[in-house]
Amino acid sequence: MRREAAASLVGALLTAGCATGAPSTPAGPPAGVRWDYQLGGASEPGEGVGIVVRDRTAAPAADVYSVCYVNAFQTQPGGDGVPPDLLLRTPGGAPVEDPDWPGEFLLDVSADGARDRVVELVGGWVAVCAADGFDAVELDNLDSWTRSAGLLARSDSEAVARALTARAHEAGLAAAQKNAAELAGTDLGFDFAVAEECAAYGECGSFASAYDVVLAVEYADGPFAAACAAGLDGVSVVRRDRDVRPPGEPGAVTRWCP
Repeated sequence: MRREAAASLVGALLTAGCATGAPSTPAGPPAGVRWDYQLGGASEPGEGVGIVVRDRTAAPAADVYSVCYVNAFQTQPGGDGVPPDLLLRTPGGAPVEDPDWPGEFLLDVSADGARDRVVELVGGWVAVCAADGFDAVELDNLDSWTRSAGLLARSDSEAVARALTARAHEAGLAAAQKNAAELAGTDLGFDFAVAEECAAYGECGSFASAYDVVLAVEYADGPFAAACAAGLDGVSVVRRDRDVRPPGEPGAVTRWCP
């Protein structure tokens, strides 16, 4: 009898909680700890590192906060298995390539039907990140509209971002805004930021004012020193080589602020 009463009480409490409580927000990364950007290959986290970002095809780092890199608005070199009809194309039918990253082609998010298909595709990758044990997802190339020769609008990227951050949260992952400082602080559902060269471009303050945690990576000594000297609250800075190679490989660089 007592067991039945207890079970009824627990059931009632759970039902009430589901009816009145808001869904829990996935925990973002800790503030004020070292982080490492390991897109060029996984390695053992360095001393004091509490956050590691790795490609979605890699396993998450153990015993640290792990972020899954997803190229959400463009293909990786080689295509990622993206259907050809999801690529953005010029009026002449040629796929639109990122001018700075040969082999990366922009996804077509210009219309509702195409956007829905992109969200389904990338949302599936996000779900795999969650299943693999990552804590968060970094959605890269949010600013692809700026490289689309006018074929995409900012609102196209914003619509996809909102849908993908919702997918991430449903999967139990926090979501990181990647670059696009002009969108920092807008209502797209992001929980923290990953900012490349924000000191070099004078953007660290924009991200810091919008997010409690900003993972900043600099690829040159001068901006790295400037980012460290700025000491902005919540901004954790790492100096990496542009190819983010694992330690020991020729040209690999990994340093943190003193």
